[in-house]
Amino acid sequence: MDFLMSGLAACGACLFTNPLEVVKTRMQLQGELQAPGSYQRHYRNVFHAFITIGKVDGLAALQKGLAPALLYQFLMNGIRLGTYGLIEAGGYLRTAEGGLSPARSAAAGALAGVMGAYLGSPIYMVKTHLQAQAASEIAVGHQYKHQGMFQALTEIGQKHGLVGLWRGALGSVPRVTVGSSTQLCTFSSTKDLMTKWEIFPPQSWKVALAAAMVSGIAVVLAMTPFDVASTRLYNQPTDAQGKGLMYRGILDALLQTARTEGIFGMYKGIGASYFRLGPHTILSLFFWDQLRTLYYTYTK
Repeated sequence: MDFLMSGLAACGACLFTNPLEVVKTRMQLQGELQAPGSYQRHYRNVFHAFITIGKVDGLAALQKGLAPALLYQFLMNGIRLGTYGLIEAGGYLRTAEGGLSPARSAAAGALAGVMGAYLGSPIYMVKTHLQAQAASEIAVGHQYKHQGMFQALTEIGQKHGLVGLWRGALGSVPRVTVGSSTQLCTFSSTKDLMTKWEIFPPQSWKVALAAAMVSGIAVVLAMTPFDVASTRLYNQPTDAQGKGLMYRGILDALLQTARTEGIFGMYKGIGASYFRLGPHTILSLFFWDQLRTLYYTYTK
């Protein structure tokens, strides 16, 4: 039940934040491995990107990749939050004195995140491909011509086998390890402190909401460079064997990006990442916390 509630919470958040994921993906691919100022910027900022995509690709394009995005969120966060919830319920995150251990919380968040990300990797890759697809006048990054999620998974599987479907999976592990450990550690620690300081009434939904807002800021700052590299790894063109033609791995992607685009290149799309990750973190953790509260209230 914990896994189901976690997956549903993430899907609820995804419905609201998927347009920002489309914008973020395109901004991260814009000017890929090109020096600043040497390419045309189709997307100047988050708001300009929204208007441009809506005008050129149509409003429906802002929900591109929604099916794989929902499936990925259900799989990845169902496993991630569900596993973390079980570890937390088992009392493994508490010290002998009964306080929350930030180190154990971070380690549990990282472990749960790696499991979820690796299993959901093929879905995330297809989501990236679909969200990057655009009309030629505003296209950025390599353009795959997928017709939909199932067609894309079938085509990649037939051409490159299981290796092709899990291409870039290892690159997503650092991204999710950093993001998940930061998110769950800061969420649990902030919630614990607020409860201890009695800022809000006990069991109030405001505790979960405030803790999720703090967690969202921390996640964006820690995760964006890995997110940029992961998006590019997934979206790069491949040879006949399904091997990437631009990057050898996550470290190579980070180094090449820093070398050609500078430090700001590693934080491309941070505005979209904040507007997307902030609300997504807040909504998914808030829904998760409230669903668990309701479940345990009515089943005891």
